[in-house]
Amino acid sequence: MPHKVKDLGLAQQGRAKIEWAEERMPVLMELRRRYEAEKPLEGVRIGGCMHITKETAVLVETLAAAGATTAWSGCNPLSTQDDVAAALAAGGVSVFGWRGLTEGEYYWCIRKVIETEPEITLDDGADLVFTLHEASEEQASRVVGGTEETTTGVHRLRAMAKEGKLKYPIIAVNDAETKWDFDNTYGTGQSTVDGILRATNVLLAGESAVVAGYGHCGKGIATRLRGMGAEVTVCEVDPIRALKARMDGFRVEKMEEAAKRGGIFITATGCKDVITGEHMRLMKDGAILCNAGHFNVEVSVSELESLARQKKAVGPNLVQYTIGDGKRLYLIAEGRLVNLAAAEGHPSSVMDMSFANQFLSILYLAEKGTTLKPGVYDVPREQDEEVARIKLESLGISIDRLTEEQRRYLGSWRSGT
Repeated sequence: MPHKVKDLGLAQQGRAKIEWAEERMPVLMELRRRYEAEKPLEGVRIGGCMHITKETAVLVETLAAAGATTAWSGCNPLSTQDDVAAALAAGGVSVFGWRGLTEGEYYWCIRKVIETEPEITLDDGADLVFTLHEASEEQASRVVGGTEETTTGVHRLRAMAKEGKLKYPIIAVNDAETKWDFDNTYGTGQSTVDGILRATNVLLAGESAVVAGYGHCGKGIATRLRGMGAEVTVCEVDPIRALKARMDGFRVEKMEEAAKRGGIFITATGCKDVITGEHMRLMKDGAILCNAGHFNVEVSVSELESLARQKKAVGPNLVQYTIGDGKRLYLIAEGRLVNLAAAEGHPSSVMDMSFANQFLSILYLAEKGTTLKPGVYDVPREQDEEVARIKLESLGISIDRLTEEQRRYLGSWRSGT
């Protein structure tokens, strides 16, 4: 199949990674076993724009086992695992992506996926959906449906839908409870800390860390940092989330105050210009900056560049900036997604539930997508519970079930004191 990856010679190494992930993704593998015989996706063309990791590869090969024809590009210039991309290409998947893409190459890869005329899209950040609409609204209107993996992408798609620009239905997989309460919180929390440690090897115990944003991702990051012994401050614009952070035991401050104290800064907001040059001027010598949001707009890299009188790489994913007063600031992974650019992303066992939701949502779209109007749809509660149930079974956990009498009680308004 047509493809472009860094080095096909890495395929064997990538295959070993994929097999490791399969062992730790029992929900998705159970779904593969259920559907590989009947092949409900036979002949369906699927186009994906997602981080090309070993976990994504398990999803890709599960879709193929169910009969789909797939084409893939990465959704971040630094997140593609080249050995995994090679393994997919060697296995017959049209995959376009390699680590270190320029912006032009990044969108070239997405356009190669669009050229396959997908009937269903999988997106992580909505760049595939947006580029497809920009390239040809007529082609976009022929798409049966799509899914979106991340919070930033869901926000973009809801904005498109609100303006009447979205041409086909999208299922917000990100908003499933078995996705964002686990992937976003536990996955992002652990993998962000992993990325920071791989890039810097700093001691977190006793360090002062600042987390911007206290959504599902920010909460996970703050909790994991505290678990490693860091003193954590949260910065928020949402008063309810700020109050939650305070009642969870974190210091809550404006960024202009936190900037003076922090040693490590992590953004997880989905917004732009969260850390600006104004904040950087207030930071102490040696402060480390990184971003766990989808796009590289949360830390103002352009302002950091303009403040710097000297810049040098001190590690594969770490650059030192010396600003006007001689103070040194360190930026991890160019301000891009730290957990994927400087580490390997979320653990397989938590991506298992996210990608099981992706697979089941695609089955639903293949069957009923043509009956849906353009818009952003939630994952059905029944699907969410099915994913959780299979995960519990894989862990050897059994839970209680409601009796009929309990169901009647919960559905009635007549019973009182």
